[in-house]
Amino acid sequence: MNQTAALVHPDLDRLADRIERAAGMVQQLREDRDRLQKERDELARRVQDIEEKLHGQDVGELVAEAQTLKREQREWMIERREVTARVEMLLKKLEKIEE
Repeated sequence: MNQTAALVHPDLDRLADRIERAAGMVQQLREDRDRLQKERDELARRVQDIEEKLHGQDVGELVAEAQTLKREQREWMIERREVTARVEMLLKKLEKIEE
């Protein structure tokens, strides 16, 4: 019986360790679940806010407007580069005249 008790005790210790690790994992999973639920709720609130802002607006129309604005921005950037190049050229001519 003494030998049986000696064999059972380490088995119980290993089982206790496994139970403690499992309990720790369960606790961590609960914390993760709570955090993810809060994150989900926040994201749902943000989506609802955006939907309210877009209420009554045609998404296709908004996309088309955004594309138009991007195109205009590209055109302005090209025009800006051209103006910069012309100003630089005029400055060089002015420097030559001053010499």
